[in-house]
Order: sequence, then C-alpha cells, then structure tokens
Amino acid sequence: MKQNSHASLTKEHDPEAIRLRLNRKPGSSVIGDAVLGSIDGCITTLAVVLGTVGAGLSASVALVLGMANLLADGFSMAVSNYESIRAQQDFIQSVRAVEQEHIDKIPVGEREELRQIFQRKGFSGATLDTIVTTISNNKPLWIETMLMEEYGIQKILLSPYKSATITFCAFVLIGTAPLLPFMIPGLSPKGQYVVSAVLGGMMFFFIGSMKSLIFATPVLRSGLKTLCTGSAAAGLAFLTGYILRVVFGIEA
Repeated sequence: MKQNSHASLTKEHDPEAIRLRLNRKPGSSVIGDAVLGSIDGCITTLAVVLGTVGAGLSASVALVLGMANLLADGFSMAVSNYESIRAQQDFIQSVRAVEQEHIDKIPVGEREELRQIFQRKGFSGATLDTIVTTISNNKPLWIETMLMEEYGIQKILLSPYKSATITFCAFVLIGTAPLLPFMIPGLSPKGQYVVSAVLGGMMFFFIGSMKSLIFATPVLRSGLKTLCTGSAAAGLAFLTGYILRVVFGIEA
C-alpha cells in the first residue's frame, strides 16, 4: 500500500472516518487481475515474436501468430479467471450452508467450537463467555465468524465478470505493444523485431513501475525485476525457436 504522512494517517483514524470506512462493503481488488493479465499478455506476444526470430520465420508469420495468440490466450485466461472465482464462490456457499445446518441442528457443539476458537486467541472467563454469547445470539454473524475462523474464508466480494473483463483488457492492451511494429509499413523486418523487443521491455518495466507506486516499493527495483522476468521468458522463446530451427532444418 502507498505510504501516507502522519497527518493523513491521523485523519484516516478519526472516529468518524473509521465508522464510514467500516460501513463500506468490502470489494474485490482488480490490481492482481490487471497485473497478471498485463504481464501474461506481453510475454505471450513477445514470446511469439522472438520465437519466430529464432526459427528464422518471416515478420508476417510473427504478426499472424501474435494476433491469434493474443486474442485466444487472452480469452482463455479471462475464462479461466472467471471459472476460478465462480468455483470459489460455490465453495463458500456450500461451506456457509453446512455451517448453517450445523448451527441449526447442533448449536451446543457449534458454541463449543466458537468458545475454543476465541480461547486460543487468549480470551477467558467472563470476557470469553460474553464473546460467545454475543456472537451466537446473532446467527448471520455466527455463520460469518465460523467461515473466517474455522475455514479461513475472508469476507471479500469477488466479481467473476469484473475480474475476467479486467484480465482480458489488460492482456490485449499491453500484449498488443510488441505487435505494433509489424503493422508499420516501410519498416524493415530487422527493425520490426528490434522495435518489438524494445516495446516489450518497456511494457515490462512499466508494469513493474506501476506496481511499485501501488505497493510503495522502489520504482527502479520493481521495474527491473518485472523486466528481468519478462526478458527471461522471451529469451526462452527465442532459444526454443532457434533450437527447433536447427534440429528440424526449418527454413523461412
């Protein structure tokens, strides 16, 4: 998270500010979806481009394969993200139904679970009794407490549609950058590959830099770290294309 000044932190912890913040419903963060989609999109297209270079194939092949992979992989990744979140939501709903059934049928046993959970947190005596009584007298709160404490399920509202959309848009938007040189008429094939690699590197550094601004980490270190990760993947694609070209005698 971004670092704030002492005055800003003091203002954020004013009683009224705390009340308003706690009254807001928790939402899902799209940062992870955007970062994952961006990095994967850039790696996908840059890998195709450098793979064709290693294999000695033409620039037109790089463009066709790059666009095909960009759209297909972006869609596949978005669908996978959607299905993953839906599966997680279905799991949470099934666990909630189980806990509700247990509370309805064996409330004594569920209260004992509640007691032992807060006992492990260091509560005892009258304080522990008050906590158990307060929570068990509020059924929705009781269920949510068991979900978090017994199963480790956090109360975060995930939107499969939103996550899938963010993933796809970030994938395609950033992933298009390495393909842009192949759409410029008059640029030599060698120039297209060089510019594509440079743009890919710039995108990796940009993604890392944006992460640093969000999570308050050094910009240069974060940018270079992401750049090295992307470069390693791109280098692997080039090496694979080159080896296959030599082994199978592939000609442009």
